[in-house]
Amino acid sequence: MTSEKTLFKKIIDREIPADIIFEDDLCMAFNDVSPQAPVHVLIIPKTTDLCSLNDVSEDNAELIGHIFCVIRKLAAELGISKDGYRVVSNCGTNACQTVPHLHFHIIGGRGFAWPPG
Repeated sequence: MTSEKTLFKKIIDREIPADIIFEDDLCMAFNDVSPQAPVHVLIIPKTTDLCSLNDVSEDNAELIGHIFCVIRKLAAELGISKDGYRVVSNCGTNACQTVPHLHFHIIGGRGFAWPPG
């Protein structure tokens, strides 16, 4: 992790505003400021030790499992679980990861094409 605070760490610390829709001790979810679909939520762990999926290990299994349970719950609450949604985690520069803090996009409310791009 870099010594500078990431955008997401600043959101966690309430230094910049976000439209937070879920928060607990382990993670936070908020609406994306540049949505790519009618529903576009980001969910992030509150730990700053994970820059991307490349940093996930067995030591983080409980946290990652918790995040995916929150994703399922949010998809139901947001009304996208029935018709389908996409969960995306960009990992690295070639995958267009722009913030070095592990995060998952929950995207739904419209149809998608495959492959994604």
